[in-house]
Amino acid sequence: MRLLIFSSAKINHQITVLYDSSHNFTNFIKINFVTISWNRFKQRLYSLKHLKSMTQIDLDLLFSWGAIAKEYKKNQVIFDEEESASYYFQIIEGSVRMYNSNDDGKEFTQGYFSNGQSFGEPPLIINQSYPATAVAFQDSKIIKLTKDKFLKILEEYPAIQKKFLSLMALRIHSKAKTSKDIINQKPEFRITAFLYAHKKGEDCKIKEMVPFTRQEIANFTGLRVETVIRAFAKMKLSKKIDIINHKIYF
Repeated sequence: MRLLIFSSAKINHQITVLYDSSHNFTNFIKINFVTISWNRFKQRLYSLKHLKSMTQIDLDLLFSWGAIAKEYKKNQVIFDEEESASYYFQIIEGSVRMYNSNDDGKEFTQGYFSNGQSFGEPPLIINQSYPATAVAFQDSKIIKLTKDKFLKILEEYPAIQKKFLSLMALRIHSKAKTSKDIINQKPEFRITAFLYAHKKGEDCKIKEMVPFTRQEIANFTGLRVETVIRAFAKMKLSKKIDIINHKIYF
């Protein structure tokens, strides 16, 4: 389970954090909001950073096995939901969004992946189709390696296989420990936590332009865009954000 968002506000010696259990081997589980103690948070943060460091396969190794680097334009589809899983994907530059949509066209973002991360592996391992669609969130360069060669790498390089197995085990373990802590949060909290997570600077007091549209924030947080707009109006009144020329600064 990859840490996506956390808030710096402590209440009763607890810190509220947002987990995105969508990354890699659990690509397609919805975002959950959990409250955990500070000590447990630090322990899980260490585990989650460890998980992230394990996701990348050395680029030279991938190329030596016949991988190719392909460029994708923003919003270009990488694979569709229910498409047969045929490739291992790893991002060199850019970012990728994975999502599901219903018959009404409403989208729910299941995961966001960036430089050095891989995505969509579970179907390769269990021989299933992709349960979500992946699109380039921005212009991106992504490595593609055929399924059979990816599985062969896991077979011939025990250290890499062990990393992926450890990743799966740690995710399952983390999900089991946090599932009982799941709680619902108000829309403003979800949005604030999301914005904190995507700030580039270290100083939270300095406002930065938010690089996401209101619709994209709605997709990431599981909210309706109308709810996001209303929440931003409240946040502007409380001076948590600035809105200049329709751009949001947080």
